[in-house]
Amino acid sequence: MNEPATLLIVDDEAANLDSLVRLFAKEGYRAVGASTGAEALEVLRRERVPVMMTDLMMPGMSGAELLRAARTVSPETEVVLMTAYGTVETAVEAMKEGAYDFVTKPLKRQAIVKTVKQALEKHALLAENKQLKTRLQELGPGGAKRIIGQAPAFRLTFDLVKQAAPSAATVLLQGENGTGKELFARALHDLSPRAQGPFVAINCAAIPETLLESELFGHEKGAFTGAVTAKPGRFERAHKGTLFLDEVGEMTPAAQVKLLRVLQESEFERLGGTTSVRVDVRVVAATNKDLAREVAEGRFREDLYYRLNVVALKLPSLDNRREDIPLLAEHFLRAYCQKNGKLRTGFSTEAQERLESYAWPGNVRELENAVERAVVLSRGEVIGLEDLPETVRGGPRGSAQHLVIPIGTPLEEIERRAIHETLRHTQGDKTLAAQLLGIAARTIYRKLEREQGESADAEPSPAAEASKP
Repeated sequence: MNEPATLLIVDDEAANLDSLVRLFAKEGYRAVGASTGAEALEVLRRERVPVMMTDLMMPGMSGAELLRAARTVSPETEVVLMTAYGTVETAVEAMKEGAYDFVTKPLKRQAIVKTVKQALEKHALLAENKQLKTRLQELGPGGAKRIIGQAPAFRLTFDLVKQAAPSAATVLLQGENGTGKELFARALHDLSPRAQGPFVAINCAAIPETLLESELFGHEKGAFTGAVTAKPGRFERAHKGTLFLDEVGEMTPAAQVKLLRVLQESEFERLGGTTSVRVDVRVVAATNKDLAREVAEGRFREDLYYRLNVVALKLPSLDNRREDIPLLAEHFLRAYCQKNGKLRTGFSTEAQERLESYAWPGNVRELENAVERAVVLSRGEVIGLEDLPETVRGGPRGSAQHLVIPIGTPLEEIERRAIHETLRHTQGDKTLAAQLLGIAARTIYRKLEREQGESADAEPSPAAEASKP
């Protein structure tokens, strides 16, 4: 049960102060009284006070002066001023300095209770926004925590996550294996108002068909052989939080029917039970299948598909965000050095180039595994090409469509890099490279010969060296 909100009441007239403290105590608040501004500041220094009500006209420190001091001592506290009719203008001026509102004397119970409730709502909203911003900074692109990336395709997806997170809408994450669907699901949870609730994940493909319904919805004692006690399912465990259904396309038809009912009615029965269980759960589903095709071919319910596909997010493959490979490799290097107590300062030029050119069919997960292996098995401080897995050293090159060129690179340098990267992709086949680039093969030969000639001109010939005094 939540603790009652603390309300600080400041009034130099003892009768008024006592009356207001008793009034708000009956309303369910923890009402704290103070007869002077100095006394009120002491309370603000030692306690968290969402709302303070203060008389405007008081001897010593006035309500306006207390307001200015409170802005420094407890800037998150909302201040409501109590004023007589003759000082309304002063109260309006105080509002410009940060007061939430003012109420006029004689005070009316309904009016002051309503004003305090509204001030508390504002305080709660601002506190929630502050928490969300903090978590957003922690989880954002390039941040210190789990999700790393700056590539346009990645940032677009993460911007959609930030938009969808505060809502209650069901989200469907689509993408290849290893693209980080569970990380994005956790980000949706962490950036939502449900962040303090549980995050529960289940891989629908990893659980046998006969057990999936029991895992999701729970079972009663005796529901099947071996059910010696009742057991709550993942939906109950995720109450007031988020349930992540990974590989949702693998669900059985019977489980699909039950899942549809939960999404529609927020209730279900345990396996073998007759009593409905109500839950408040936000569902995030993920799949590497084309669910629209699964629906068309009769393997997935159409009505369930539309319930899950309220907000659809397509996660980019690592091949579509190649700019992020150095960032991710460096992040995993630091993480696994710390985990394994190793000192590794970085990657050799050859290893770095191979990491950036490899196709990564297993996406971010494969990159993480490759870096972890290299950290553990390498002998020197710098990870070399020989420390990378054989599959990476000799595996397929990345897409030829991805070449990262910094803005401001001279046109001649762009042309040179495009030719060399394409030749790397074609493993030196100049005819194929020319076809990919849309130029004549002789153009490639001519440019390569020119580079070799410039390189030779840059180095003094042995005869020239011998002629020097």
